[in-house]
Amino acid sequence: GQFSSTNVVDFMLRDRANPSSVASGIEAARANARLVRTALTREVWEATNVCWMALMDALARPMRESDLPDLLGLVRQQSALVRGAMHGTMLRNDGYNFAQLGTFLERADNTARILDVKYYVLLPSAFQVGSSLDNIQWETILRSVSAQRAYRWLNGGEANPIGIAEFLILNDQMPRALAFCYAKILDDLGHLAEQYGARTVCHDLAARIHARLQERPIQEIFDSGLHEFIQAFIRESNAVSAQLQIDYRFQG
Repeated sequence: GQFSSTNVVDFMLRDRANPSSVASGIEAARANARLVRTALTREVWEATNVCWMALMDALARPMRESDLPDLLGLVRQQSALVRGAMHGTMLRNDGYNFAQLGTFLERADNTARILDVKYYVLLPSAFQVGSSLDNIQWETILRSVSAQRAYRWLNGGEANPIGIAEFLILNDQMPRALAFCYAKILDDLGHLAEQYGARTVCHDLAARIHARLQERPIQEIFDSGLHEFIQAFIRESNAVSAQLQIDYRFQG
């Protein structure tokens, strides 16, 4: 079919045939929560159920462009309430650790893909690097991951591409940054190793990614190719996710 903003928004938000759409994601989350209902606190189940009801109601109709900011705000708000219920009420056992692993693996993947779209797709020409359009798009990247104020707090002054990329790749204080996500992934894998009495292959894969993020300065990443770095990161992070499923027998 034809690409248009309306079609793309509908595909990303409402299309049940797209497993990555918001509608598909929240339906899968609620179905998974129902399967392990007795392992969840009442607060987590209620937050998940309220999230599902609110978003299914909001997504029941095709979305007008003017309504998009409010809908995306609702998605962020409702998902944050579920995360808050988990942090505030769940026992720190393997179930919690697996949920955290899913959160940070997904978050790292999303940040990497957002960066790659900016670098490889949005600018039609290399001649526009450093232009006002380039700078506006980098600012938009910060806003899209709720990082604009945190970036200003740490850096002050005018944002620049290499500073923003460093912030979202290597910063260990920013919850959306790749380095932060992999530090948390290692923490949760460490807890699982204690709980299950063994370290598995996925631990070593994750440790290698984390070490690389600690060792490489941002200028070296840019010099060798940001796109290539991001693509390698996505592949290796997907390998961690796949190996996690094998090591802990999530596959059927």
